[in-house]
Amino acid sequence: MTANHDEKYLIGLVNELRNLPRETEWVEFKLNNASEEEIGEYISALANSAAFFGKVEAYLIWGIDDESHNITGTRFDPASVMIGNEELENWLLRLLEPKINFLFHKITINDKPVVLLEIGAAFRHPVQFKRQEFIRVGSYKKKLKEFPEKERALWRIFDRIPFERGVAAEHIDCAEVLKLLDYPAYFDMLNLPLPDGKAAILDALSKDDLIRVCGAGGWNITNLGAILFAKDIDRFAGVKRKAMRVIQYSGRGRIDTLKEHVARKGYACGFEEFVTYIMALIPANEVIEKALRKTVPMFPEIAVRELTANALIHQDLFETGTGPMVEIFDDRMEITNPGEPLVDALRFVDTPPKSRNEGMASLMRRFRICEERGSGIDKVVAEIEAYQLPAPYFEVPEGFTRTVLFAHKSLNEMDKAERVRACYLHACLKWVMRDYLTNGSLRERLGVKERNKSSVSRYIREAVLDGKIHPFDDSASDKLMKYVPFWA
Repeated sequence: MTANHDEKYLIGLVNELRNLPRETEWVEFKLNNASEEEIGEYISALANSAAFFGKVEAYLIWGIDDESHNITGTRFDPASVMIGNEELENWLLRLLEPKINFLFHKITINDKPVVLLEIGAAFRHPVQFKRQEFIRVGSYKKKLKEFPEKERALWRIFDRIPFERGVAAEHIDCAEVLKLLDYPAYFDMLNLPLPDGKAAILDALSKDDLIRVCGAGGWNITNLGAILFAKDIDRFAGVKRKAMRVIQYSGRGRIDTLKEHVARKGYACGFEEFVTYIMALIPANEVIEKALRKTVPMFPEIAVRELTANALIHQDLFETGTGPMVEIFDDRMEITNPGEPLVDALRFVDTPPKSRNEGMASLMRRFRICEERGSGIDKVVAEIEAYQLPAPYFEVPEGFTRTVLFAHKSLNEMDKAERVRACYLHACLKWVMRDYLTNGSLRERLGVKERNKSSVSRYIREAVLDGKIHPFDDSASDKLMKYVPFWA
């Protein structure tokens, strides 16, 4: 949806819509009719029609005569409507699927109350209300299933429009674009000088699809532009819930929260600041090297940077009401993003990642925020091994992807599952380096002395019996035995 606007802008928008010759598939005028059921159906119909006709938003306006478009005023007050003990807005949101952005605005025009409902266009799926999809046919609200040709066309539209190409703010003048986006950071991250003049700046931003010329005049800021370079992501209603969050807890559970921080800047312009904030919260250990005391963070910064970038890049941006999150506990860190991975979690090390958000991934690589394609998780595992930490855990709870980094544990404290995971990821890392897991390489990874190599042989057998690794050559002698991942 558009950036948050003041009443002057909203009055201008209503007057612009009143100038339409008639109601359209994406604009509906009402006087006082405010049945909550009908409002829900209209949100579904108008959102789907907005997507069908390539509009960023649809509008339902109370206080306008639908024939003359004169301002009549309305008695409807959305804030006072209750369905049982539930407020109207919450009730509507609960019954809409998928969740979409909509906002009620109460304004006064010519001393008469008007209510404007902004409705974000549908994305990825047709919007349902109470499990029923609606659409506008001319100025009439109809069930979508009664018009199969429109339904097929709508699905084709969803299939070819990625989230990044959607519009976060439309019909914005040059000065407002430069006020909303951190454009100096864009040029700085590309090691380019700041161009002379607004026109050259806007032209550069448009070439990377951060902004786009608006057919009604001015510019549209794309979702890609807002999510990467917003000075304040709260100014963009459609993407503000995708802000990165970090939560620090006391202990090992989520009961006692010490700190919670929501990043206000876009992913690209705020990335360094965000990683710095995370590293400052991570507990540190003191070690002595060559008689000098040194403070070392619990987790390597390279691993934290890469996993944070992955959470941003590979999230499912179409999921609403949720965003990427970093949680810090006394004994671990969990990095979670909405959306299940497009590759098997067991193959993160060797399989080049598939991103839902190619535009964002490409720019983040150009900004040197993330590694080249396919090398990021390798580096994470290598850094974890260098710190001799327990192997990271990749899990896929329903609808999410989560990586868990664990604080240092002695080998005696690790359970069988942790030992097997360490063997497997070590074998994966060796394989992508065109090498093999051996007793010697695993001893080095686990910090085990040679005189205890028999215990390492036992850990290898556990991983073999668990099906995570297997011998490269069954006929080799015990001393020369090499191992590879189960899929190699």
